[in-house]
Amino acid sequence: MRIRKVLVTAANPRQRTLPLQTLVDRAGEPKSALQIILEEAAGAGIEEFGVVVCPGDEPAYADACGALRSRVRFIVQDAARGYGHAVLCGRPFVGDDAFLHLVGDHLHVSHSATSCARQLLEIAKAENAPVSAVQPTRESQLTSFGTVGGRLVGGARPLYQVESVLEKPTPTLAEQHLIVPGLRAGFYLCFFGMHVLEPDIFQLLEEQQQAAPERPLGLSPALHALAARRRYLAFSVAGRRFDIGAPYGLLLAQLAISLAGRDRDRVLTQLLELVAVRPE
Repeated sequence: MRIRKVLVTAANPRQRTLPLQTLVDRAGEPKSALQIILEEAAGAGIEEFGVVVCPGDEPAYADACGALRSRVRFIVQDAARGYGHAVLCGRPFVGDDAFLHLVGDHLHVSHSATSCARQLLEIAKAENAPVSAVQPTRESQLTSFGTVGGRLVGGARPLYQVESVLEKPTPTLAEQHLIVPGLRAGFYLCFFGMHVLEPDIFQLLEEQQQAAPERPLGLSPALHALAARRRYLAFSVAGRRFDIGAPYGLLLAQLAISLAGRDRDRVLTQLLELVAVRPE
Protein backbone atom coordinates (compact mmCIF):
# COMPACT_ATOMS: atom_id res chain seq x y z
CA MET A 1 0.00 0.00 0.00
CA ARG A 2 1.55 3.29 -1.14
CA ILE A 3 -0.08 6.39 0.33
CA ARG A 4 0.80 9.65 -1.38
CA LYS A 5 -2.34 11.74 -0.86
CA VAL A 6 -4.07 13.39 2.07
CA LEU A 7 -7.67 14.59 2.11
CA VAL A 8 -8.38 17.23 4.77
CA THR A 9 -12.01 18.11 5.46
CA ALA A 10 -12.57 21.72 6.53
CA ALA A 11 -16.01 22.60 5.15
CA ASN A 12 -18.22 22.48 8.25
CA PRO A 13 -19.93 25.92 8.12
CA ARG A 14 -19.86 26.17 11.93
CA GLN A 15 -16.13 25.42 12.09
CA ARG A 16 -14.79 26.94 8.88
CA THR A 17 -12.53 29.44 10.68
CA LEU A 18 -10.90 26.92 13.02
CA PRO A 19 -8.15 25.75 10.61
CA LEU A 20 -7.24 29.41 10.04
CA GLN A 21 -6.44 30.05 13.72
CA THR A 22 -2.83 30.89 14.51
CA LEU A 23 -0.74 28.90 16.98
CA VAL A 24 2.95 28.74 17.81
CA ASP A 25 4.52 25.46 16.69
CA ARG A 26 7.15 23.37 18.49
CA ALA A 27 9.95 25.45 16.99
CA GLY A 28 8.39 28.70 18.20
CA GLU A 29 7.09 29.73 14.76
CA PRO A 30 3.56 31.17 14.34
CA LYS A 31 1.52 29.02 11.95
CA SER A 32 -2.11 28.38 11.14
CA ALA A 33 -3.71 25.17 12.39
CA LEU A 34 -4.09 24.18 8.73
CA GLN A 35 -0.38 24.60 8.08
CA ILE A 36 0.46 22.46 11.12
CA ILE A 37 -1.91 19.75 9.85
CA LEU A 38 -0.46 19.82 6.33
CA GLU A 39 3.12 19.76 7.62
CA GLU A 40 2.39 16.69 9.76
CA ALA A 41 1.13 14.93 6.63
CA ALA A 42 4.14 16.06 4.60
CA GLY A 43 6.50 14.87 7.33
CA ALA A 44 4.90 11.42 7.08
CA GLY A 45 5.68 11.21 3.37
CA ILE A 46 2.52 12.64 1.82
CA GLU A 47 3.09 14.29 -1.57
CA GLU A 48 -0.35 15.53 -2.70
CA PHE A 49 -2.74 17.59 -0.58
CA GLY A 50 -6.48 18.04 -1.03
CA VAL A 51 -8.52 20.31 1.26
CA VAL A 52 -12.34 20.35 1.20
CA VAL A 53 -13.63 23.87 1.86
CA CYS A 54 -16.81 25.94 1.78
CA PRO A 55 -17.49 28.04 -1.35
CA GLY A 56 -15.46 31.25 -1.30
CA ASP A 57 -13.01 30.09 1.37
CA GLU A 58 -10.24 29.22 -1.06
CA PRO A 59 -8.27 32.52 -0.81
CA ALA A 60 -8.18 32.52 3.02
CA TYR A 61 -7.17 28.86 3.10
CA ALA A 62 -4.51 29.39 0.44
CA ASP A 63 -2.95 32.10 2.61
CA ALA A 64 -3.00 29.69 5.59
CA CYS A 65 -1.09 26.89 3.82
CA GLY A 66 2.37 28.35 4.31
CA ALA A 67 5.18 26.86 2.24
CA LEU A 68 2.94 24.03 0.99
CA ARG A 69 0.51 26.40 -0.73
CA SER A 70 1.56 25.50 -4.29
CA ARG A 71 0.98 21.79 -3.63
CA VAL A 72 -2.54 22.10 -2.22
CA ARG A 73 -5.67 21.50 -4.29
CA PHE A 74 -8.90 22.96 -2.95
CA ILE A 75 -12.13 20.98 -3.32
CA VAL A 76 -15.37 22.92 -2.83
CA GLN A 77 -18.32 21.32 -1.02
CA ASP A 78 -21.14 23.34 -2.56
CA ALA A 79 -23.67 22.64 0.19
CA ALA A 80 -23.45 21.54 3.82
CA ARG A 81 -24.61 17.96 3.38
CA GLY A 82 -22.59 16.31 6.13
CA TYR A 83 -19.10 15.09 6.99
CA GLY A 84 -19.43 11.99 4.84
CA HIS A 85 -20.46 14.11 1.88
CA ALA A 86 -17.34 16.25 2.38
CA VAL A 87 -15.23 13.10 2.17
CA LEU A 88 -17.17 12.00 -0.91
CA CYS A 89 -16.37 15.34 -2.59
CA GLY A 90 -12.72 14.25 -2.50
CA ARG A 91 -13.29 11.26 -4.75
CA PRO A 92 -11.99 12.89 -7.97
CA PHE A 93 -8.85 14.00 -6.13
CA VAL A 94 -8.21 10.61 -4.51
CA GLY A 95 -8.95 8.51 -7.59
CA ASP A 96 -7.98 4.87 -7.17
CA ASP A 97 -5.40 5.44 -4.44
CA ALA A 98 -5.38 4.71 -0.74
CA PHE A 99 -5.24 8.00 1.14
CA LEU A 100 -4.69 9.61 4.50
CA HIS A 101 -7.72 11.46 5.80
CA LEU A 102 -7.42 14.23 8.40
CA VAL A 103 -10.00 16.61 9.84
CA GLY A 104 -9.32 20.31 9.86
CA ASP A 105 -10.36 20.92 13.47
CA HIS A 106 -8.01 18.42 15.17
CA LEU A 107 -4.34 18.83 16.03
CA HIS A 108 -2.14 15.98 17.20
CA VAL A 109 0.83 15.75 19.55
CA SER A 110 2.86 12.56 19.47
CA HIS A 111 4.23 10.92 22.61
CA SER A 112 7.26 9.69 20.69
CA ALA A 113 9.73 10.91 18.08
CA THR A 114 7.43 9.49 15.37
CA SER A 115 4.51 11.72 14.44
CA CYS A 116 0.96 10.45 14.85
CA ALA A 117 0.40 10.48 11.07
CA ARG A 118 3.55 8.47 10.41
CA GLN A 119 2.61 5.94 13.10
CA LEU A 120 -0.74 5.37 11.39
CA LEU A 121 0.72 5.16 7.88
CA GLU A 122 3.28 2.59 8.99
CA ILE A 123 0.55 0.39 10.47
CA ALA A 124 -1.64 0.69 7.36
CA LYS A 125 1.25 -0.26 5.08
CA ALA A 126 2.34 -3.16 7.27
CA GLU A 127 -1.21 -4.55 7.55
CA ASN A 128 -2.28 -3.64 4.00
CA ALA A 129 -5.71 -2.63 5.27
CA PRO A 130 -7.73 0.49 6.06
CA VAL A 131 -7.09 1.65 9.60
CA SER A 132 -8.45 4.42 11.81
CA ALA A 133 -6.47 6.05 14.58
CA VAL A 134 -8.25 5.87 17.94
CA GLN A 135 -7.67 7.03 21.48
CA PRO A 136 -9.04 5.56 24.72
CA THR A 137 -11.60 8.13 25.83
CA ARG A 138 -13.71 8.55 28.96
CA GLU A 139 -17.38 7.77 28.55
CA SER A 140 -18.28 11.34 29.52
CA GLN A 141 -16.77 12.50 26.19
CA LEU A 142 -18.46 9.94 23.93
CA THR A 143 -21.03 12.38 22.57
CA SER A 144 -18.22 14.30 20.86
CA PHE A 145 -16.65 11.46 18.86
CA GLY A 146 -17.27 8.47 16.63
CA THR A 147 -16.54 5.30 18.61
CA VAL A 148 -15.55 1.77 17.62
CA GLY A 149 -16.09 -1.63 19.13
CA GLY A 150 -13.88 -4.61 18.40
CA ARG A 151 -11.20 -6.91 19.69
CA LEU A 152 -7.45 -6.76 20.16
CA VAL A 153 -5.56 -8.50 17.34
CA GLY A 154 -2.13 -6.88 17.57
CA GLY A 155 -0.71 -8.81 20.51
CA ALA A 156 1.58 -6.31 22.23
CA ARG A 157 0.52 -3.59 19.79
CA PRO A 158 -2.72 -1.66 20.45
CA LEU A 159 -4.23 -2.83 17.15
CA TYR A 160 -7.90 -3.80 16.97
CA GLN A 161 -10.21 -5.52 14.51
CA VAL A 162 -13.17 -3.15 14.15
CA GLU A 163 -16.57 -4.82 14.46
CA SER A 164 -18.88 -1.85 14.89
CA VAL A 165 -18.85 1.95 14.63
CA LEU A 166 -21.31 4.40 16.19
CA GLU A 167 -21.28 8.16 15.82
CA LYS A 168 -21.39 10.05 19.15
CA PRO A 169 -23.08 7.28 21.14
CA THR A 170 -24.57 7.67 24.57
CA PRO A 171 -22.76 5.83 27.38
CA THR A 172 -25.68 3.37 27.48
CA LEU A 173 -25.35 2.52 23.77
CA ALA A 174 -21.58 2.27 24.11
CA GLU A 175 -21.89 -0.17 26.99
CA GLN A 176 -24.25 -2.32 24.93
CA HIS A 177 -22.36 -2.31 21.62
CA LEU A 178 -18.83 -0.92 21.92
CA ILE A 179 -17.09 -2.64 24.83
CA VAL A 180 -13.49 -3.52 23.92
CA PRO A 181 -11.95 -6.24 26.11
CA GLY A 182 -8.82 -5.01 27.85
CA LEU A 183 -9.71 -1.32 28.12
CA ARG A 184 -10.14 0.29 31.52
CA ALA A 185 -13.71 0.42 32.78
CA GLY A 186 -15.49 3.54 31.54
CA PHE A 187 -13.16 4.00 28.55
CA TYR A 188 -13.93 3.44 24.87
CA LEU A 189 -11.98 3.67 21.61
CA CYS A 190 -12.91 6.98 19.99
CA PHE A 191 -11.73 8.35 16.67
CA PHE A 192 -8.57 10.42 16.61
CA GLY A 193 -9.41 12.55 13.56
CA MET A 194 -7.04 10.52 11.38
CA HIS A 195 -7.74 7.58 9.04
CA VAL A 196 -6.10 5.65 6.22
CA LEU A 197 -8.85 4.64 3.80
CA GLU A 198 -9.11 3.02 0.40
CA PRO A 199 -11.36 4.04 -2.52
CA ASP A 200 -14.07 1.52 -1.58
CA ILE A 201 -15.16 3.97 1.13
CA PHE A 202 -16.65 6.15 -1.62
CA GLN A 203 -18.93 3.35 -2.83
CA LEU A 204 -20.14 2.81 0.74
CA LEU A 205 -20.79 6.55 1.14
CA GLU A 206 -22.79 6.57 -2.08
CA GLU A 207 -24.85 3.62 -0.87
CA GLN A 208 -25.56 5.45 2.40
CA GLN A 209 -26.53 8.56 0.44
CA GLN A 210 -28.89 6.67 -1.86
CA ALA A 211 -30.55 4.94 1.10
CA ALA A 212 -31.38 8.26 2.81
CA PRO A 213 -30.89 11.14 0.34
CA GLU A 214 -32.70 13.63 2.57
CA ARG A 215 -30.36 13.15 5.55
CA PRO A 216 -26.90 14.64 6.12
CA LEU A 217 -24.34 12.04 5.10
CA GLY A 218 -22.09 10.80 7.92
CA LEU A 219 -18.81 8.93 7.71
CA SER A 220 -19.37 6.61 10.69
CA PRO A 221 -22.22 4.60 9.08
CA ALA A 222 -20.02 3.97 6.05
CA LEU A 223 -17.17 2.83 8.30
CA HIS A 224 -19.60 0.54 10.14
CA ALA A 225 -20.54 -0.98 6.78
CA LEU A 226 -16.85 -1.27 5.89
CA ALA A 227 -16.23 -3.31 9.05
CA ALA A 228 -18.96 -5.75 7.99
CA ARG A 229 -17.48 -6.27 4.52
CA ARG A 230 -13.73 -6.48 4.98
CA ARG A 231 -10.81 -6.36 7.36
CA TYR A 232 -10.83 -2.88 8.91
CA LEU A 233 -8.53 -1.99 11.81
CA ALA A 234 -8.18 0.60 14.54
CA PHE A 235 -4.83 1.60 16.02
CA SER A 236 -4.34 3.41 19.32
CA VAL A 237 -1.74 6.00 18.37
CA ALA A 238 0.95 7.02 20.88
CA GLY A 239 -0.18 10.61 21.12
CA ARG A 240 -3.12 12.87 21.90
CA ARG A 241 -5.70 14.59 19.76
CA PHE A 242 -6.96 18.08 20.46
CA ASP A 243 -10.32 19.19 19.09
CA ILE A 244 -9.71 22.91 18.64
CA GLY A 245 -13.44 23.52 18.29
CA ALA A 246 -14.18 22.26 21.80
CA PRO A 247 -14.30 24.63 24.78
CA TYR A 248 -10.67 25.60 25.55
CA GLY A 249 -9.64 23.26 22.74
CA LEU A 250 -7.39 25.79 21.01
CA LEU A 251 -5.80 26.73 24.33
CA LEU A 252 -5.13 23.10 25.28
CA ALA A 253 -3.70 22.35 21.84
CA GLN A 254 -1.36 25.32 22.10
CA LEU A 255 -0.20 24.27 25.56
CA ALA A 256 0.42 20.69 24.44
CA ILE A 257 2.40 21.80 21.38
CA SER A 258 4.41 24.27 23.46
CA LEU A 259 5.22 21.74 26.16
CA ALA A 260 6.44 19.32 23.48
CA GLY A 261 8.64 21.94 21.86
CA ARG A 262 11.58 24.27 22.16
CA ASP A 263 10.02 26.65 24.67
CA ARG A 264 8.83 24.03 27.18
CA ASP A 265 10.71 25.48 30.16
CA ARG A 266 9.61 29.03 29.40
CA VAL A 267 5.95 28.03 29.06
CA LEU A 268 6.07 25.94 32.25
CA THR A 269 7.52 28.89 34.16
CA GLN A 270 4.77 31.18 32.95
CA LEU A 271 2.09 28.62 33.75
CA LEU A 272 3.39 28.25 37.31
CA GLU A 273 3.33 32.02 37.71
CA LEU A 274 -0.29 32.10 36.59
CA VAL A 275 -1.27 29.25 38.93
CA ALA A 276 0.45 30.98 41.84
CA VAL A 277 -1.73 34.08 41.48
CA ARG A 278 -4.96 33.70 43.40
CA PRO A 279 -7.83 36.10 42.61
CA GLU A 280 -8.92 38.08 45.65
